[in-house]
Amino acid sequence: MTRVAAVDCGTNSIRLLVADADPATGELVDLDRRMTIVRLGQGVDRTGRLAPEALERTFAACREYAAIIKEHGAERVRFVATSASRDAENRDDFVRGVVDILGVEPEVITGAAEAEFSFTGATKELAGRTDLHRPYLVVDIGGGSTEFVVGEDHVRAARSVDVGCVRMTERHLVRDGVVSDPPSEEQIAAMRADIEAALDLAEETVPLREARTLVGLAGSVTTVSAIAQDLPEYDSARIHHSRIGRDRVREITEWLLHSTHAERAAVPSMHPGRVDVIAAGALVLLSIMERTGAEEVVVSEHDILDGIAFHAAAGGAPARGARDAVSFPGGAGRDRG
Repeated sequence: MTRVAAVDCGTNSIRLLVADADPATGELVDLDRRMTIVRLGQGVDRTGRLAPEALERTFAACREYAAIIKEHGAERVRFVATSASRDAENRDDFVRGVVDILGVEPEVITGAAEAEFSFTGATKELAGRTDLHRPYLVVDIGGGSTEFVVGEDHVRAARSVDVGCVRMTERHLVRDGVVSDPPSEEQIAAMRADIEAALDLAEETVPLREARTLVGLAGSVTTVSAIAQDLPEYDSARIHHSRIGRDRVREITEWLLHSTHAERAAVPSMHPGRVDVIAAGALVLLSIMERTGAEEVVVSEHDILDGIAFHAAAGGAPARGARDAVSFPGGAGRDRG
């Protein structure tokens, strides 16, 4: 077992996992797992730059994480960053800040590595399940983009498209700098059309309808699960591997789209940082289920972060070979929700 720290920094959140991991056996023991909403991608779609206040929120979280990593004595640290940090004009400010605080440079990994990390983290525990069938479709709904990965034991095809809960909210649901409360039917229709166009792109590369099990990752999906179960607070143990039917997802999505900020904020399992973006994230999930015909989504709390930890323990990136041909066409990259 190797003690590792994995950091996954996305458009909406930054997450840390400190764990003892053995990639040979697939064993991973959590020591500390946490998430902080930092909204690093605030305004990037419009300005092309990381906002100063967004950078400071992210650096504050990094300082907190550095103390935790030191406390647990992690032998290896790996920091994977969102495409927002890669595409921003002032990305060097972000890189310097992270290096100064954590001593490691943020990696914007290849599409092949992203796909393999997400798939490994999400499906490793499902291998022995007789009630879930392959191939899997792993869907990672992030803040700026959504990733689609299909495979059995390893990745067969993957694609990233530029629809995520933050990007869709900022693009369609904001008027005069304020999120509509609630949005109009015209705004919802425009957002749905954008999502459907993105699904058309995804289907050019990934056989979405061939999958027999849909596995959903990231905050939008886990929050929908918490709402579906009417949890009195966010409970990872009850959310992990929960199964939510399409009709229930549709019901929740409709409520979120037509609710006010105050009504969403009153949901006990809702993270405050998701109140304004959860409706868009839920609509992405529902649209995927309707497109693929999936009757249910299997919700996973284990995702790319766990995959990063396994590969950090192994001392490198995913093995080279045929799977390196798998990529995210268009270079959109992955953005955490």
